[in-house]
Amino acid sequence: MTNDEIRNVILECLEEIAPEVDASTLGGDDSLREELDIDSMDFLNYVTALHEKLGVSVPEADYPKVDSLDGAVAYVAERA
Repeated sequence: MTNDEIRNVILECLEEIAPEVDASTLGGDDSLREELDIDSMDFLNYVTALHEKLGVSVPEADYPKVDSLDGAVAYVAERA
């Protein structure tokens, strides 16, 4: 899976969690929690969606690594 494909799946996950937000406008280094104004449960749903759609488990200690679009892409690419 290419980084662009991973990015598209991550954006789909984010749009499911925060449908009112246009996730494609996110900057690569923007904090997803801050930019999308999502709470801890929404973030957990996002991490769960990453696991379901991309097969990558994210332990709680690694949550900061997937809190940006670029970070999440790198994290998934490294583990997929």
